Amino acid sequence: MSDTDRKIAEALDDDDYAFLTKLEADRGLFQQLGDSMQGPLGGWAKLVFGFTFLLGMVLLYVVYQAATTTDHPMVHTLWAIAGVGLLVIMGFTKEWMFARMNMLTILREVKRLQVQVALLSEEKSKD
Repeated sequence: MSDTDRKIAEALDDDDYAFLTKLEADRGLFQQLGDSMQGPLGGWAKLVFGFTFLLGMVLLYVVYQAATTTDHPMVHTLWAIAGVGLLVIMGFTKEWMFARMNMLTILREVKRLQVQVALLSEEKSKD
């Protein structure tokens, strides 16, 4: 057994085994979104989620204004441009959130591989 394998095996505890069994179940979008609200960047994720929700409410107002403004074409155009700008900003905030969810999924897979490697090295050392 190499030093790396021994270090991984020593680092394992009951929490790691519980974590591995938890990973076996498929996690849906809302589970992943909830997971991204925890950890060191959980506060930022909550802030971005709230900001995106607020942008969505403002976007509804802007779309309503763009649809009902009939007094001047320039005002109508400005509301439409504001709507497109809000859509772009919302796209960036959602991209950040999905990138965070993807990063957490990759970290879980790496942890899962670490546990599996440690389990295999334990089986080899017993043989």
